[in-house]
Amino acid sequence: MKLVTYGEKSLLMGDEAADTLLEYARLIGDNKRADTVTFQAISPDGNTVEASFLLNLSTVLMVESTNSTTEAPDNIQAVVEMQDRIDAVTRPAIAQSEESWQQIDYDLPDLR
Repeated sequence: MKLVTYGEKSLLMGDEAADTLLEYARLIGDNKRADTVTFQAISPDGNTVEASFLLNLSTVLMVESTNSTTEAPDNIQAVVEMQDRIDAVTRPAIAQSEESWQQIDYDLPDLR
């Protein structure tokens, strides 16, 4: 379990979710982009909450370890989606045409 601090708010999240969030935030900042992501987290009052993060070049985010024994909320889907977004930026797909282009020899009139 890790403590994620975003702005003036701190939330508990599972290790993989917190680490992926931090990696994606760095990637967003490096590429001067913006995006939003949503995770399940545990708020300071102990409730499970849905937390949305706006990530951009100015995002201030800190992730720190804890000794909490509380079970982390399930963020498998969110982590997979964020890893897909990370892959899309770091390893973009290469466009491939279905058929190769062929030059056609047209009989064009002499325009002189």
